[in-house]
Amino acid sequence: MAQVIIYTTPTCGYCKVAKAFFQEHNIAYTEKDVASDEAAREELFAKAKEKGKPASGVPVIMVDDEMVTGFDKARLSQLLGIV
Repeated sequence: MAQVIIYTTPTCGYCKVAKAFFQEHNIAYTEKDVASDEAAREELFAKAKEKGKPASGVPVIMVDDEMVTGFDKARLSQLLGIV
């Protein structure tokens, strides 16, 4: 199974949608709140820089080594093998 990390903030509506999507499909994930966790925020910025992508909003979702910015249901379904 893929390792899934979702970077969120408490007020992010799309973060809630993404987490509900994972729960609906029984996908285990680790949530990191970048609003209150400085280490998670730094980690997100470092990963975004490494990938050459902006990290100006949430959710940012890592599926193994793939970064998905925003809630892209089709891309997440593809990466996670959800039909």
